[in-house]
Amino acid sequence: MNIGDIVSGRYEIVDRIGQGGMQEVFKATDRVVGRQVAVKTPLVGQTHRRFKQSAILAAKVNNHGMAKTLDYFYEDERPFLVEEFVEGETLDKAIINFAGYIDPPLAAILFGKLAKGIGASHHAGVVHRDLKPSNVMVTGGFSLDAVKITDFGIATLAKEIVDQEFEENADITKSTSGTVKGAIPFMAPEMLFRKKGQSIDSPADIWSLGCMMFYACTGQHPFGVGMDAVLAIGTGERKPWPHFMTSNAQFQPVGEALQSLIEWCLDPDPLVRPTADDISQELSKLCVFSSPRFGGNIHRQHPQFSGVFFIGNDSGGETMLHRDSVFGPNRPAVDKRVVFASFPGRPQARAFPILVQRADQNI
Repeated sequence: MNIGDIVSGRYEIVDRIGQGGMQEVFKATDRVVGRQVAVKTPLVGQTHRRFKQSAILAAKVNNHGMAKTLDYFYEDERPFLVEEFVEGETLDKAIINFAGYIDPPLAAILFGKLAKGIGASHHAGVVHRDLKPSNVMVTGGFSLDAVKITDFGIATLAKEIVDQEFEENADITKSTSGTVKGAIPFMAPEMLFRKKGQSIDSPADIWSLGCMMFYACTGQHPFGVGMDAVLAIGTGERKPWPHFMTSNAQFQPVGEALQSLIEWCLDPDPLVRPTADDISQELSKLCVFSSPRFGGNIHRQHPQFSGVFFIGNDSGGETMLHRDSVFGPNRPAVDKRVVFASFPGRPQARAFPILVQRADQNI
């Protein structure tokens, strides 16, 4: 499709957002109600079976943590799925790539928002089966104004592609499917080592959520990628937690609680894993804050105290930073970019917690 095309007599294509392993995604204007929407369609040559069924299932779920399915239609024998357009970026681009990880308070808030969205879908009988960072959209960056899970309408199609790969390839890691390659680091063991006729149910989404949260907290896939992931999942050889997640006493209580909860999600037995409701309940016991996050650059160091720096805020003004309030191995230095929450103080406001941009992300 091209910019300016109109499909179904109402959706005017205004931009091509991107292309995944199964589908093309376009931004469009719904000329009937005057709102922006996402229009998705399978790639040429991709299977169309179950696409409509998936859209119908996804439309049953109504939750602010999920991108809503709005319409489904055929045009020129090609199926189209219309979703709520989420202004923002994928989970990776929005928050994880900046430092390579996120701090425990932010992770707890993210975990809770994702669990509530997944829980709503499970209560409606809808299992995603393809949860991964590229299927999570974040609005508001580190402030997490909105976190929405997308592609519930394509989830059953993803399952069909994975099923086909299992039937045709003895070694799924040799698959050329972008969908399969992207899903493997987050794929539950019952999907990787499934038996013929075995049903894949909601615990598979919980495993994927655990993998995503491990990745968000550490910057590493818990079992690696590709063949390494398949082998590690099969043997239960998960990567160790990095020391930095609990070494700072200011982050230790929440960090340890998150580790325990993520490990529960990654239990190899689907029947032992928590439900999404269990996760929400456990997270509600944690003492975390949800203050807005700001950006800025460290522009000077205190002349007498080596651990004290001052941030020139993007919105103006200055905030004091102490290195003990920095989370993770990225260390503060003059000219480094940081993201932080701000609290009143004299003569400057105080930053906590602080994430320092990793070197390969510097602009």
